[in-house]
This record gives sequence, structure tokens and C-alpha cells, in this order.
Amino acid sequence: MSKIIPVIVPAYEPDEKLITLVDELVEASLSPIVVVNDGSGKEYDGIFSAVKEKGALVLNHAVNMGKGRALKTAFNFCLNEYADLCGVVTADSDGQHQVDDIKKCMDALATEGDALVLGVRDFDESGIPARSVFGNKVTSVVMKFLTGIAISDTQTGLRGISSEFMKFLLTEKGERFEFETNMLMDAKELGIRIKEVPIKTIYLEENRSSHFNPIKDSIRIYAIFFKFLFSSLSSSVVDIVLFGLFCSLLRNTNPVIGYIMLATILARVISAIYNFSINYKVVFKGKGSKGSAAIKYIILAVCIMLLSGGLVSFFHALLPMAPEFAVKIPVDAALFLLSFFVQREIVYK
Repeated sequence: MSKIIPVIVPAYEPDEKLITLVDELVEASLSPIVVVNDGSGKEYDGIFSAVKEKGALVLNHAVNMGKGRALKTAFNFCLNEYADLCGVVTADSDGQHQVDDIKKCMDALATEGDALVLGVRDFDESGIPARSVFGNKVTSVVMKFLTGIAISDTQTGLRGISSEFMKFLLTEKGERFEFETNMLMDAKELGIRIKEVPIKTIYLEENRSSHFNPIKDSIRIYAIFFKFLFSSLSSSVVDIVLFGLFCSLLRNTNPVIGYIMLATILARVISAIYNFSINYKVVFKGKGSKGSAAIKYIILAVCIMLLSGGLVSFFHALLPMAPEFAVKIPVDAALFLLSFFVQREIVYK
């Protein structure tokens, strides 16, 4: 007996394109179809009644709760309703996803098992709204840089999600568009492979029907990444302030290793303790051995510390008129990038 893969369609204030999508899904024998009316209002009852008549199941929110909440509502329904559930395929209600592409993602989910399937668009094609090109490409670059997740279409709504991953996502934070970004972050954290399936790039009427706000919802998405920057930048501020303080105290003491190196060591030890605590608990949400992560972090911190002290000493000798902290800032900016990648891929991986 083949396992069931429902098609989930979250909908807020949809138009006739939702009816067309459901009609085409029924004709292609892709069912069950679960539509979530995310608090659209009485004036949209006719559209939801029409999709019901065509065979779709309609779940209702009393008020608009956001795309993330609509997806969770459908996940919960499917997990409770279908015993032989393989997973689900999510599609948007605005006509951007064709039935052939939905079928491709459904087949990929059935074949790939536990992988997260993404129907990805080609943003190098002509005729795509500039806000969509900019938003997707910038988000892809930011996500790859900060998390190591290389995805060509981070905002696609066409996704194949396994039943086990759905259970995890029911308790994930995010009620609106940021939920879809959280889903990608969770996939990496849980070691879930991501399978990209090329789909047609369709934008109707300059994508006017989309409820994605390029400013407001981008802030929600990028807020996920602010914690990465806060930890590192606040640690850098602590380090630089302490470095300046120790330099002023040690400048005339002539220690064996040099006052710059000693100031670097003292400042880095204190800032490293602060940085590790924030990174483990807040940023990378370490779930493995804290001791193992601490050992790797200490090794990294020592290497970065020695590089910082050595490079600052070297460049300060070349530029003796420059204040020590003026030399330290660009050196540590470069080392910050190195440290981030090592922490992301090795220390807290």
C-alpha cells in the first residue's frame, strides 16, 4: 500500500486562482488536498465553498494567524488523520506553482524518504519582479554565509516535508513567513538532507497577490541571524575595551612577551568566556557535550588570540605612530570571519 502525500495549500484572502489550482490537482488525481483558510473573512466564503465542492478539505482560522501557523495547523491535521502518511507537499494559493511541479516534488519526497524537498525557481530568468530577485538572492547569500546552508531559493513555498520532520516543526517558533526560514535552519541542525527540484518560475501580475511584505517580513527573517552578529560584535567590544585598558596599565611594565601580547591574552580570556557562554546557549544552541565544545572552543580561541597578538604586534611595528587599537580593529575583523566559520562548522557542528 502506497503512503499518502497530501497537498497543503495555506490561503489568506485568495482569488479564483485557488479554485483553479484545486481543480487541476483533482484532475491530476493528486489528493488529499488540505486548504487552510487563514482568517480570510466572510467575503471569501464563496471561494472556500467552491474548493470544498471540488473535493478539498478546508481548515479554518477564525482570524489571520500567519502562514507559519496555517502550515502547522495542516501538519497537525494530516498527522492525526492519515495513518499511512509519508509526508506532505506545500504549495501557494496564488498560482505560482503548477500541478506538474507539485507532482515532481511529491515524487521526489516519495523517492528521497526523509529529505526536505524544495521546488526552486531560476531567478536569472527575465520578467521576474525586482523585489523577488533581490529578496531571494540576498537571503540566499546571507544564509550561506551565516549558516553554511547553500540553497538557491530560500523563500519557495513549494516544499516536500516528511512526516517525522513535520512532527518536529509543530513546536518550531515562527507564525508567519519566518517559519519557512526556521524550517531550513532546522533541517541543517537535524542533519536532514535538502533536495532541490527545479520548477517553473511564475509571477502573475508582478506578484501582487503575494502577502509577503519585502520590508516587514525580511526583518522577521533576518532577525533570525541577528543573534549571530550580536554575540560576536558584543564580544569584540568587550575584547577591545579590555585590550585598551590592559595596554594602558601594562605599557610601561616591559613584560617578557611584550605588553601588546599580554594585553591581548588577558582581554581575550575574559571575552572568550563571555563569547562561549552566549554562543553555546543562544546562538548555536549546543545540544551535544558542552565539555567537548568547550575544548574545541578553547583551542580555537588560543589560535585566534595568538594570531591577533602576533599580527597586531607586527603591523604596529610597521606603523608605530598608529594607536594599538587602530591596528587591532582591522586585524580582528578578518579573524572574526575565520572564527565564525570554524565555530559554525567545527566547534558547535
